[in-house]
Amino acid sequence: MTAPTIPVAVRRLPHAEGLPLPTYATAGAAGMDFLAAVEAPVLVAPGARVLIPTGLCIALPAGYELQVRPRSGLALKHGITLPNSPGTIDEDYRGEIGIILLNTGTEAVTIERGMRVAQGVLAPVVRAGWHEVGTLDETARAGGGFGSTGTAAPAA
Repeated sequence: MTAPTIPVAVRRLPHAEGLPLPTYATAGAAGMDFLAAVEAPVLVAPGARVLIPTGLCIALPAGYELQVRPRSGLALKHGITLPNSPGTIDEDYRGEIGIILLNTGTEAVTIERGMRVAQGVLAPVVRAGWHEVGTLDETARAGGGFGSTGTAAPAA
């Protein structure tokens, strides 16, 4: 079964000329790859954050967001991640999509024009409607959080 295709309007900025639009690397991929629309190589030093332009502006359909996530290969091989992952592109944002990269590795990484730097996942948005109450139902976990369930696997 193939996933449905949702039309997304995209506007290419001059510094993205010649670069392909985001694409899915495989038929079963959930994320599409965003490319760096840099005009010159960008060095990302260890511990540094940089904003990488994509040269793309989009108009999402109502009820959708675009989640921007790290690419696993860059994270594993070079320590490159997105500090606000997943980043959210809201349906009413019309500016350029920028990718915030963070180098958590020990070596500088060079971002070149056309390099795949992040992936985007189109996702439906469900909005919360708050309903204030005096008490909540009880659960076995209750208020336990932040490691309260431990790190060991449950006994089989």
